[in-house]
Amino acid sequence: MTTPSYPPKPSSGDRIAVISPSSGLPGLFPLPYELGLERLRTEYGLEPVEYPTTRKMGATPRERADDIHAAFADPTIKAVISSIGGDDQITVLPLLERELIRDNPKPFFGVSDNTNLLAYLWNAGVVGYHGGSVMCELGRPGALDPLTAESLRAALFTSGPYELRPADRFTDVNSPWEDPATFDREPATEPGGGWTWHRPDRVIEARSWGGNIEILSWLLMADREIAPDPSVYDGHVLFLETSEDMPKADEVFWILRSMGERGLLRRFPALLMGRPKAWSFERPNGAEAKARYVREQHEAVLRAVDMYAQGMMVVLDVDFGHTDPQFVIPYGGTIRVDGPSRRITVTY
Repeated sequence: MTTPSYPPKPSSGDRIAVISPSSGLPGLFPLPYELGLERLRTEYGLEPVEYPTTRKMGATPRERADDIHAAFADPTIKAVISSIGGDDQITVLPLLERELIRDNPKPFFGVSDNTNLLAYLWNAGVVGYHGGSVMCELGRPGALDPLTAESLRAALFTSGPYELRPADRFTDVNSPWEDPATFDREPATEPGGGWTWHRPDRVIEARSWGGNIEILSWLLMADREIAPDPSVYDGHVLFLETSEDMPKADEVFWILRSMGERGLLRRFPALLMGRPKAWSFERPNGAEAKARYVREQHEAVLRAVDMYAQGMMVVLDVDFGHTDPQFVIPYGGTIRVDGPSRRITVTY
């Protein structure tokens, strides 16, 4: 296994590819998408470039793979960002040309189903970026959250350490994208509550691996982009988060248990667990139900860790993943988890 290398960063004025490796939802919900494109131009000084499937619902895996290849192969494109996630990017992976992507490394930004491509890049020796999407983060109603905006800017344009910090306030409640009034107001937020540390007795500085836990479970089942020798992950920092599908606590435990049985979980001396999204349109939980969902997920994570990785340092409710604000996590990049000081620093 070759240690992933950081690809060159874009500069203001550069062209950035906007692709939909999972779902062409920009075609159904143009309001957040167009807003996100405008912010790429005006707030980040980048010129977004769309591809044939960026706004196309029902694009075939081959069509989406072709767009990925075109974005990475084009020397005028300096970075790649996903429009949004989805649920079938795993079908695109077998169609990708690893040498093409390895020979044309570029920063790729995406979350959720884009864990597929991030894991693929990790195996190709390219550091990716778990965070940032055009529709969700850049297309946020009202304005970009300052923490999201700052982290994304640092990940896009700078190289070096960036300290994460607990969000004072956050939200996991969405408003309908088809309603123009949604974008005229700031989302309602609630107190962040800080991070919760378990076994913060040491400092771990290592390369990272992980992503969305549901997507990783699919990769494990399909035996794709998971190293056959689990020792490849020895000493790495594991980071995991759950999606808007809001998996039950038991399901989170079962996935972690399977990772434990495979010999994976004990390889990681530290785990960063993203703040759970506890509200969706299908399950519009009130405050009490949300608190119960979060508590039960925390208990499931710690139960699995106690079974399979008793010495693991764990930090809960870090702001990356499907809640807002969202920090960008370098996928395959360096993360420093300083337990005694309660500090987390990533290297972009």
